[in-house]
Amino acid sequence: MFKTVLMIEKALSEADVELVTTLHGDEKVSFVVLMQPRGKQDELLRALDDVALGHLDKAVHEHDDANGPTLAGESLEHSLRHLRESGAEAVGQVVESQPLDTLRAVVEETGADEVLVLTAPHFVEEFFHRDWASQARHKVGVPVLKLFASEA
Repeated sequence: MFKTVLMIEKALSEADVELVTTLHGDEKVSFVVLMQPRGKQDELLRALDDVALGHLDKAVHEHDDANGPTLAGESLEHSLRHLRESGAEAVGQVVESQPLDTLRAVVEETGADEVLVLTAPHFVEEFFHRDWASQARHKVGVPVLKLFASEA
């Protein structure tokens, strides 16, 4: 069985679940999902990303998204349920702070084979290599694959 640590920032859509569960063909996959919601601290970066992507309406209304701990927990449970329904094993947790330290610890504890980082495009962070995937590549000791979450 292939062990994957999956970092996400919002609930998985059906397309996201299909993407991550079919990456290894017919091989069984188990997931440890780390839900790290994007908080107020990077509101400006998200607005810049939205402008770069041409989503001006999102940039203007970014502050309308309440992404607190309750929503993060619900999003995690939604994601775990859909992964399990697809036939994968899945457990997870909401990461309150220090996501990369938590990621490294989970990779070591589980003996993970890979890390998948599934997020919306974050062009400003990616340009400066400050996105999770770029930073994780230097911390975890296993392959890290960056995937873009669906817009749905």
